[in-house]
Amino acid sequence: MSEAAGAAKQTAAPSKASLGIVLALLAVACFSGMDVLVKWQSATYAVVQVIFFRSILAFVPLGIMSIFNGGWEAVRPNDIWAHIWRSLVGLCAMSSVFAAFSLMKLADVVAIVFAAPVFATALSVPILGEKVGPRRWFAVALGFVGVLIIIRPGTSAFDPTAVLALFGAACIGITTVYVRKLTRTESNGSIIFSFTLTTTVASGVLLPFFWKTPGNLDLAALCAIGLLGGIAQMFQTGAARNAEVATITPFKYTALLWAMFYGYLIWGEVPDGWTLVGAAIVGGSGLFIVLREAHLKPDRANRIRRWTLWPRG
Repeated sequence: MSEAAGAAKQTAAPSKASLGIVLALLAVACFSGMDVLVKWQSATYAVVQVIFFRSILAFVPLGIMSIFNGGWEAVRPNDIWAHIWRSLVGLCAMSSVFAAFSLMKLADVVAIVFAAPVFATALSVPILGEKVGPRRWFAVALGFVGVLIIIRPGTSAFDPTAVLALFGAACIGITTVYVRKLTRTESNGSIIFSFTLTTTVASGVLLPFFWKTPGNLDLAALCAIGLLGGIAQMFQTGAARNAEVATITPFKYTALLWAMFYGYLIWGEVPDGWTLVGAAIVGGSGLFIVLREAHLKPDRANRIRRWTLWPRG
């Protein structure tokens, strides 16, 4: 290789990594904006109706993405039942987290959802038979300690609705584990498509029982939820293509900063000190787990890296 070619290659790598970081930050910003709209609209409309708009409108940007990435072949599933099972668990996660947004502080929910990688690591042992070393088990235990600090069961600060967010985080952990299994035979595009299709159909079936006709402003907000979610998925896919998991994962934790900003600006929410301490512990343990897995199993980590950027995609 000539010196000029070598220099060009060295320049291209940092450039791609920088692009991946920018796309990762844009993905988190879009998901955070979506969370704000979900919290706002779920105070008036049933979670089923919010999920329906979140899902069906996401097909617009996802359809555009699939056209430029191989069309139907890029999203065609091989094991339909495995996709359905994963998608139904993902639907439980989305329902729980969306319901928690309507009842809790925005930053509190986001902090609890950060525990998803902790659940995924613990559940990978019984579900996939993976071996988890002592360092990651310590991180798992530390992560659960952080969750306890946030929700503080048995004290006057305990909010029972935090169980919804915690259940959502557990479901996200389960879906993360099953995505690891699915990526052995399925494309990432098919996993995104099947999840979006399943949630659209499932919420659409239930929608007539919960439907409330929205006004023009609410209709625009509900549509924006789906569009932002789909656009965020496009950004995180681009981030995964341009940067390694160890590079982009730390930036997903900017979601807490967004949640604190929006929560204070719109609803006057201020997370207390214990929540921030717990969030730091949960986030730190989750980050260690993801980076440790990227170090130990780089091939698998690169295969699923788009799913570690933001767990609710």
